[in-house]
Amino acid sequence: MDELMRQQLLRYQRNEITEYHIYTQLALTMTSPENAAVLRRIAENEHQHYDIWNTHTGQDVAPDRLKVRWYVLIARLFGLTFGVKLMEQGEETAQDTYRRLREVVPEVDAILQDEERHENELIALIDEERLQYMGSVVLGLNDALVELTGALAGLTFALQHTKLVALTGLITGIAAAFSMASSEYLATKSENTSKNPVKASLYTGIAYIFTVALLILPFLLLPNIFVSLAVTLLLAVGIIG
Repeated sequence: MDELMRQQLLRYQRNEITEYHIYTQLALTMTSPENAAVLRRIAENEHQHYDIWNTHTGQDVAPDRLKVRWYVLIARLFGLTFGVKLMEQGEETAQDTYRRLREVVPEVDAILQDEERHENELIALIDEERLQYMGSVVLGLNDALVELTGALAGLTFALQHTKLVALTGLITGIAAAFSMASSEYLATKSENTSKNPVKASLYTGIAYIFTVALLILPFLLLPNIFVSLAVTLLLAVGIIG
């Protein structure tokens, strides 16, 4: 094995031990024993891959601590499933180069099998509450965007005063949030689903109020009413993104 190949294997080795530490730390933060067990199993797989690379390089490597902290933070902010899938997606380019190492590393097929199949199966076992209620969140965001951006645009030209627009928009938004939350409660209760109607209505209402607050904020901070409207429209596009 030449030095260039050895350095490449060391990079793969470091990536495996880094992901081992990410999954281990995420498992410690789980309140669900089932999710914690899934993450520990994935961590064990990553450590097994690390050991395979270690037998060929003959050198121990330290994990990328910055990457560990980053992905743990991402998972806590945006959800476990999002963080884990984002991390696994980054491995797709590495898997293409794994296939070229068959002559040097006979075990590469076993590693690929884990990366492409087994870990995805384990990730699918993760049960995350926020995913069950994502439809309720999107409903709140969508309805607030449609109703409030139109209302704020009309109020801007009708009232010509930032604070009046903000106050009127806030009253309209809060009233609409209660209406949407009630509608989501009734809709969820009438469906044959495992979702809790109260939680579904709370997710919708909170998402609605959050969007309202964000869209009204420019009218509270900026003196020019038309600049405020422009910033609000940009924020609406950002929320859609």
